[in-house]
Amino acid sequence: MSRKVILVWFRNDLRTSDNEVLFSAVEKSTFVIPVYIFDPRYYTEGKYGFSNTGDLRQQYIVHSVAALKDKLQKLGGDLLTFEGYPEEIIPQLVQKYEVDEVYHHREVARRETRISELVEESLWQVKRNLKHFIGHTMYHKEDLPFPIKDIPNDFNTFKKKTAKESFVRACLPDLEQISLPPHLEKTDFPFEIDTNSLVNYGEWAAQNALETILSNTDNKRDLYTTISPFLALGVLSATQAFHFIQSKITAQNKKKINFILDGLLWRDYYRFMLKKFPNCYFKSSNALNNDSQIVQSFIEGNSDDGESNALVQKLNERGELTRAEREYLALYFIYELNQNWLIGASYFEQQLIDYAPATIYGFWAHVAGEGTSVKNNRSKADWERIKKSKEQVV
Repeated sequence: MSRKVILVWFRNDLRTSDNEVLFSAVEKSTFVIPVYIFDPRYYTEGKYGFSNTGDLRQQYIVHSVAALKDKLQKLGGDLLTFEGYPEEIIPQLVQKYEVDEVYHHREVARRETRISELVEESLWQVKRNLKHFIGHTMYHKEDLPFPIKDIPNDFNTFKKKTAKESFVRACLPDLEQISLPPHLEKTDFPFEIDTNSLVNYGEWAAQNALETILSNTDNKRDLYTTISPFLALGVLSATQAFHFIQSKITAQNKKKINFILDGLLWRDYYRFMLKKFPNCYFKSSNALNNDSQIVQSFIEGNSDDGESNALVQKLNERGELTRAEREYLALYFIYELNQNWLIGASYFEQQLIDYAPATIYGFWAHVAGEGTSVKNNRSKADWERIKKSKEQVV
């Protein structure tokens, strides 16, 4: 094989195992240059005054990237880390190290796809190709029983047809070694981290989380959100999660496993819908309220609802909420406070460590009654039922 150098641009696929981008690069090249770029566009203020990435999620990302770097080094590789714009940095690296091709995972949300387009355009200027891979979903797009344009909008129809007519691909073999080009310069990691804390991040921690949810005896606990942060950054692939829990299924834990699988399937559904209807979860067709004082009281945990305040405090302190807790907050924000659901989604984007564009905005759209799966949309009646049940308890 003639000398070939491939640059692997990591984004939300921070793993070495079951990573088609990295696996293909190692298989098809002499040398691989793994790169991660902290893009300032993800750390600015958004439309509604919230940061695109809050402090808790930033720390989670930073440590997950550091854990990936550590894993790559153990395989003989490394991870070059930078702060800046990928469309500027990647072409410079391509020219400096005589890179033949750049590999990366394709995203579906508008901001992410636009950044890919900018990188692709800048690579054309140096006569290099950006190769796109698809690898964020449990069901691969090519294995669906319908093309993207014909995917059923109804979630339950989508669920039944994929279960009956599709399959989840096997995981890729683990990599044994990664070869770096000679004279590759090391980069300083842009953030200070406690290296002893890396055991709580990365692929080892993701595997441990999988073991934990299956050993947990509480069938009522929302165990999907135990692994969702790892899925959001691609530290764990949806395929890995699927095959692991399927291999452990028993009569006793079947209900729990089906609940986790349902979470994985909703994650797929949201991404495919965003591919079918670009930007569908980031806009509203209704006139929406935006009272800054009400919103501020809500996010500070100073609203008139004690349960909402407790959940907001948990979210602000830990960056975590179960699916039921998320729904309670969203219903309260939309139907009791009568506020713009896009503001609520933007707040979740800032705070949740498992934020992923399609998943979080798709969730809020459905709670607001504007989702793509009409039968799964929520309404004011759902909130009124919750209020009534609370009154009966009191």
